[in-house]
Amino acid sequence: MKVHLIKKQTIEDYIIKNARSKSSFEIWFSILKRVDWKEPNEIILTFNSTDILGESSNRVVFNIGGNNYRMICQYHFGINKVHLFIKWIGTHAEYTKLCKENKQYAVNTF
Repeated sequence: MKVHLIKKQTIEDYIIKNARSKSSFEIWFSILKRVDWKEPNEIILTFNSTDILGESSNRVVFNIGGNNYRMICQYHFGINKVHLFIKWIGTHAEYTKLCKENKQYAVNTF
């Protein structure tokens, strides 16, 4: 199934504030446009440095730009599309802090 990214503008806003991330997110976008996922494990097959955050959270953390950036998304496999909701974007260091506070499963910044 094709991916419906909700809300791409969030990433575009992050790129404006963090110009160095632009090429990394452009690569991620170009890959996302071509995927055809049928189950969550295919997310990891596409982006091999990605982790599913717990079995019941329906969240995935993408390592972007050689692990410089992290993005947490919630996914939902619908009938015709995979809906990918952006929940949080930050640097690797900011993600580490989030994990130390055990907030990666519940963060909902966007």
